[in-house]
Amino acid sequence: MQSWSPSVENDLRHLLNEWDPIGVAAEVQDEYDCMLPPVLQRLRGGANETEIGEFLRHELEEHFGLDPLGARPEAMALRVTAWWTAAGQADGDSA
Repeated sequence: MQSWSPSVENDLRHLLNEWDPIGVAAEVQDEYDCMLPPVLQRLRGGANETEIGEFLRHELEEHFGLDPLGARPEAMALRVTAWWTAAGQADGDSA
């Protein structure tokens, strides 16, 4: 069972679409939705930016078939964890 709200998913979707490592978010708004549940589960479990970065790097390589170097997954992981903390999610403040 997911313990986060649709608004949290939408916020994360927005961040992933801004990152847009394959360059299609303008046309395909749900391209990165496959990463929403795994990233949110990791964040809810207390994952840090290194763990999120490793997941994003793996997804870029294995799922999307990209060289992750240019996409800077570690920078995106920092952004995601900062968003999570700022939104109060790290303390379990959200339903």
